[in-house]
Amino acid sequence: MSADRSGPPTIYEWGGGTEAFERWLNVFYDLVEQDELLSSVFGGRVGDEHRRHVTIWWCEVMGGPADYTEKLGGYERMLGRHLGLAITGEQRLRFVTLLSRAADDAGLPEDPEFRAAIVGYAEWGPLTQGARHRRAGALGSRPG
Repeated sequence: MSADRSGPPTIYEWGGGTEAFERWLNVFYDLVEQDELLSSVFGGRVGDEHRRHVTIWWCEVMGGPADYTEKLGGYERMLGRHLGLAITGEQRLRFVTLLSRAADDAGLPEDPEFRAAIVGYAEWGPLTQGARHRRAGALGSRPG
């Protein structure tokens, strides 16, 4: 945590910064690759570039450096990457469950407030937002 800040830490700081988020998300994607419900969403393997980009994203949205916005296109790009995914409710739940399990396995803080922040964001974030936008577009294009 930054010594020159006053007030509560960001989730990024509380979680341990980039190294901790990278460890967490690598554990998560290792679990995804072994999961019969989710591995097909990623073609069976989650590449290094995807892992890096998602780590940069999570760090930014949890209060870390704005590197995803500055270098990789920001929220609109992330949302666009998820618009075509046909994520089912069961896959969304598994996704969030594996993120939580990976947080345990990676040694992230166990504090309920910390966990609520990351799980809450996972429930709301681009993966599910992309699916919502896709469904809304499909529903909005129906006659009647």
